[in-house]
Amino acid sequence: MTISKKIIAVCCIVTHLATSCSANKKSSNDTLNSIKQTTTKVVKTPKRPNIIMILCDDLGYSDVGFNGSKDIKTPALDALANTGTKFTSAYVPHPFCGPSRAGIMTGRYAHTIGAQFNLPPNSETIGEGIDVNEKFMSKMLQESGYKTGLVGKWHLGANAKFHPNKRGFDYFYGFLGGGHEYHPKIYKQKYKAAEKKGQKIIFDYLKPLEENGTNVTNDTEYLTDVLSNQGVHFIEESSKKEDPFFLFMSYNAPHTPLEAKKEDMEVFSSIKDKNRRTYAAMVYAVDRGVSKIVKSLKTTGEYDNTLIIFYSDNGGRPDKGANNFPLKGRKGSVYEGGYRVPMFFHWPNIVPSGMIYDKPISALDLYPTFSKLAEAKLPDSKILDGKDMWTNFMENKEVHVNDNIFTMRHRNGFSDVGVRNGKWKAVKAFKEKWKLFDIEKDIAESKDISSKHPNVLKKLVEDAKVWSKSHIQPRWWHNEKTGEEWKADGMPHFDQAFNLEN
Repeated sequence: MTISKKIIAVCCIVTHLATSCSANKKSSNDTLNSIKQTTTKVVKTPKRPNIIMILCDDLGYSDVGFNGSKDIKTPALDALANTGTKFTSAYVPHPFCGPSRAGIMTGRYAHTIGAQFNLPPNSETIGEGIDVNEKFMSKMLQESGYKTGLVGKWHLGANAKFHPNKRGFDYFYGFLGGGHEYHPKIYKQKYKAAEKKGQKIIFDYLKPLEENGTNVTNDTEYLTDVLSNQGVHFIEESSKKEDPFFLFMSYNAPHTPLEAKKEDMEVFSSIKDKNRRTYAAMVYAVDRGVSKIVKSLKTTGEYDNTLIIFYSDNGGRPDKGANNFPLKGRKGSVYEGGYRVPMFFHWPNIVPSGMIYDKPISALDLYPTFSKLAEAKLPDSKILDGKDMWTNFMENKEVHVNDNIFTMRHRNGFSDVGVRNGKWKAVKAFKEKWKLFDIEKDIAESKDISSKHPNVLKKLVEDAKVWSKSHIQPRWWHNEKTGEEWKADGMPHFDQAFNLEN
């Protein structure tokens, strides 16, 4: 049989599998694997799936088994990733938490809405949050008929008008700040001690968890386990209704403070470094939670019609146990280690099983992609910086043909910038000159080839300069000192940032 006839035959089989209720999971997955590189014919996507978005906090690029970890066990995540599609060139909008999450939820680069810095601790004291005129993906899905839930971290505004229940979430269980301690017995004691002293402002990380605006008192387990259990609760309740659901599992782990359960630490007793061992145990707890979520989906009959997305909000911190190998940089960096993250999609018999998608995508693409899957109507005024990636991804085609994927991080007196377009990556970091890398051949960004391709570098820098014109001044800074320095320095100094001679 000729190659072309083989492709036609396989396509016919896949078409049949998409409509046949007798097709089993293994045969469908095997067929998808066989055609992933040779044909654009794919299984027809069912309408309006459940969507579960699982987001870790400060997870290193190689700190899950499916992305190369040798010492951290993540069996539940690995099982999903290996029977789904792994993305090896997935980027988030920013190299640290708040702006990255703002970008994900609004579908826009945080710099364009004045959210390029983290909200400060206890942000209710400054009364700021993400512009209420920006429609979050949760609100878009809610308006299209989805039941929506957020479990875990928020960090997008603590005042009433910025509350998750006002931004499109029917259900919220978690905390409003940028992080939280993990052992309730300890953080509750600290909170009570602060109250007893008469402190009017008590650190976010110690505050009671809340459920739809009401303080929680029955959280007695390790934080990650509490959040996982609430995710299961949301799935069980949502499954009783006809409408699809959207669950944002916004884990705090493995963000600092490094705190783990004793029994989880024992699983990694072979790891000598204390930070790494604790960090590994924290990731392991997330994996345990994901196994509970999968079990719940199967028990409720929702598993086959649920798209699961897993990734991190930014890169990891090696000084706090993370490993970003083989990437250069870390959380906060515009090198790959700052904002290139582990990621997978899983949806039984729909998302290709065992496929590796190595072309660049952005978490900004999730908003328009979810909109398509949900058949949601977006107002003409809604600005989105990403693309609906679904069709191209399913056909293993490039999503961002000749598109730039940007990142920018402001420092004291200067700005770091990263631009990726296809195989090219341009970087300006730490007041050094612009550098150019072939990121497909040099994932570690070790060989500057700007002198060999000056016109490529010039074009990328010019594109980044044009992009910067859409930015507005920050609406807040992560602390008062940074805001004072910003104004005194006349930041952001884009005249310097985009000067190739500088």
